[in-house]
Amino acid sequence: MLMFGGMQLLLSFIPGFHDMAWLSVVAAIMSFSYAFIGLGLGLANTISNGVIKGSITGVPMKTPVAKVWRVSQAIGDIAFAYPYSLILLEIQDTLKSPPAENKTMKKASIISIMVTTFFYLCCGCFGYAAFGSDAPGNLLTGFGFYEPYWLIDFANACIILHLLGGYQVYSQPIYQFADRYFAERYPGSGFVNDFHTVKVPLLPAYRVNLLRVCFRTLYVASTTAVALFFPYFNEVLALLGALNFWPLAIYFPVEMYFIQRKVPRWSTRWVVLQGFSAVCLLVSAFALVGSVQGVISQKIG
Repeated sequence: MLMFGGMQLLLSFIPGFHDMAWLSVVAAIMSFSYAFIGLGLGLANTISNGVIKGSITGVPMKTPVAKVWRVSQAIGDIAFAYPYSLILLEIQDTLKSPPAENKTMKKASIISIMVTTFFYLCCGCFGYAAFGSDAPGNLLTGFGFYEPYWLIDFANACIILHLLGGYQVYSQPIYQFADRYFAERYPGSGFVNDFHTVKVPLLPAYRVNLLRVCFRTLYVASTTAVALFFPYFNEVLALLGALNFWPLAIYFPVEMYFIQRKVPRWSTRWVVLQGFSAVCLLVSAFALVGSVQGVISQKIG
């Protein structure tokens, strides 16, 4: 984890989205690679078993309360599965027209959702069919598979490279927000606004901003510390999904839609969308409570 944090610290000095297209492409290729490997191994293991393991009710638990907690954590994991709304607008800002940016982004979103859903369903279903109640939270790094060793090692390397790029893609909006906020609040500060040229042998000159160095270093260090303190894959993903899903994927888009389309209050469309938002809020709250319980029980246990 410390090595991963160190790599993220170096990558965090990429100025913005426009300069990290190569990293995003590498991360996407790695994602497809380990997804195909997981899908193939799950299918092969199911065929070799000669039986589909698991049941329609899922993993049995000792008590009904434990089952409720596990269901709430699963909902949080599902909420985390489609977090691209966090960066949708930032990516759309990098597109060029014609065609219109929103049309291109809509087409890209539809394709990406279909492809992502396909892999989620296939890997999840075949993994559960292969291992049943013993299926780990992460089929590859959770040691669901052991052989062939070289393929598992390659898949795990792909996961690491994918996470290196994914971390940066989802951190860029935070970095850019911090840059804009401090620049507007302290327009005359040299620490905030001045850039200094640094020359490293065998590398091109790089412009360094002291605020970016301090803020991004502190950000990476804090996330690495949290990861070291809570090294629980599914529980932490569920917690993050529960926290992010309703405000960023539901509430703000719905409110922006109301303003953009000038939807009148108490109209049928307004009531339906507000009801949808309220239901998603309740689901997110349910997932949040279960996720917190999962993290605490893992830490205590």
